[in-house]
Amino acid sequence: MALLWFLIAFFGMEAASWFIHKYLMHGFLWHIHRTHHQHNAGFFELNDLFSLFFGSVAVFLIFLGVKELDMRFWLGIGISAYGLVYFILHDVLIHRRLKWFNRSKNPYLKALQKAHAAHHKVASKDGSESFGLLVVAKKFFS
Repeated sequence: MALLWFLIAFFGMEAASWFIHKYLMHGFLWHIHRTHHQHNAGFFELNDLFSLFFGSVAVFLIFLGVKELDMRFWLGIGISAYGLVYFILHDVLIHRRLKWFNRSKNPYLKALQKAHAAHHKVASKDGSESFGLLVVAKKFFS
């Protein structure tokens, strides 16, 4: 069951991230997310508050479930794993906030970069596309 709760949390975060990004971050929370679409935001952005929020939820769940290693623990671990993957793909590989790796020639990672570039092509609240991270539309694989 532990693996099931982990996978539910990990892949559930992709769905939740897409929804939150499209409807909340590009909605009434645009004043926070806007900093991510600005090129002069600096190393830290107001948008980083979202990572702190999700990380806090994960840590809270882990603490609640650590004694018995119950569902809450594994949901927190799954959310944390998604956060780590998000950090590596989004902040390190795509936005190069840390210069740990060179640009990849892997077709999936290249499509991921194209999808994210398409998202950032629009610097305003409306008219953007590609709100998820891991799921990439076929058109970006060309």
